[in-house]
Amino acid sequence: MMDSEVDIRAMATRFFDAIEAGDIETMRTTFTPDAEIWHNTDEAVGTRDQTAATLTAMVARIKDRLYADRRLTVFPGGFVQQHVLTGRRVHDDGEVRLPCAIICKVEGGKITRLDEYFDSAHVAEFRKFANV
Repeated sequence: MMDSEVDIRAMATRFFDAIEAGDIETMRTTFTPDAEIWHNTDEAVGTRDQTAATLTAMVARIKDRLYADRRLTVFPGGFVQQHVLTGRRVHDDGEVRLPCAIICKVEGGKITRLDEYFDSAHVAEFRKFANV
């Protein structure tokens, strides 16, 4: 059975709201166990658990997270969201922002594939103090 666009929209919103709130376990449950997560900056495919670990570290370092300017487009079998992830570094209160586009394939109410596109210069600034 095809996921309804209403269901996909609700799941996409729940996914980004969970990350904003630092609720990585809820975010993790929106993926299938074998989901593929690809980033344009390294062209590597990661797993759901690797993504959860990365986001856990990000949540620990970045406070006041907000997916601003969300532009969510839902279509049969998936969604695209453009947004700007903003926040402040915990250690020095410095502002960070990461414009991004996410394309997801959805089956059975879960993300099976996520492709993330962002500018590597913004990523470098976002990760600058990752080891502080």
